[in-house]
Amino acid sequence: MTKPLTFLLAGWCCLLLAARQQGGAEVSKTSSPKVFSTGEHFEYRVHYGFINAAEASVDIHERLQTMNGRPCYKVMVSAQTTGAFDLVTRVRESWQSYIDTATLLPQYFFMRQEEGRYLREQRVNFNYTNDQLTVRNIERDHDYVRQFPLPASVHDVVSGYFQIRTLDLANARPGQSYTVRTYYVNNFYDLKIVYRGQEVIRTKYGRLNTHKLSPQLPNNDTFEGKDAIRIWVSDDENRLPVKIEFDLAVGSVALDLKQYKGMKHAFRWKN
Repeated sequence: MTKPLTFLLAGWCCLLLAARQQGGAEVSKTSSPKVFSTGEHFEYRVHYGFINAAEASVDIHERLQTMNGRPCYKVMVSAQTTGAFDLVTRVRESWQSYIDTATLLPQYFFMRQEEGRYLREQRVNFNYTNDQLTVRNIERDHDYVRQFPLPASVHDVVSGYFQIRTLDLANARPGQSYTVRTYYVNNFYDLKIVYRGQEVIRTKYGRLNTHKLSPQLPNNDTFEGKDAIRIWVSDDENRLPVKIEFDLAVGSVALDLKQYKGMKHAFRWKN
């Protein structure tokens, strides 16, 4: 279970990405609606069947920050194992992304991963003037810097999470697909996401109208099947992922919205 759980905690953000319509024009970054704001906080419960496996939280700093001379949202994400899973393999994950308020593209990204005695840090600077990505990797006794050409409209795993919330899914059709380019751990990935339609789901707060999305995964040893991941995004002004399900080779894992505050818009809960 160690590798699937670690991958889940480290990669759950990037599985929510959607930045441009496949075969269509790139989604405008400057005209994207601001569906989120400073001071947001929300948490997810990660469970493996009926067993609580981990917790994850997302916070937007109460004040705008400056990075590379640009005003930015500072977004902090953390995830950790709990209960019996914490005894078997202790996992602590944290990420920070400085997201440009005008373009919603990242200016700087920081990641720290701990699993037992394993430790990795990565610091990424996005230089749009020189179209260059500078990455510092710190892993055990290794500390090295790499540079990559910076593609257009590339996201880190956190900024991509917020980009999906700017998409207008009101007129999306089942089967319509989106793709995204994201940078994660020294590699660039293109991920296709298929819109599956609307669905009412039950949450701890009540029933909620949602849009269902399904990232399309290549063959791998971790997830079970091409449609192994399902994401439910609230059908309201927040456009927040409120539920996520993963089918793994060793069982199923789900993330459910546990707590929230500071949202810019009210959810439309039903009894």
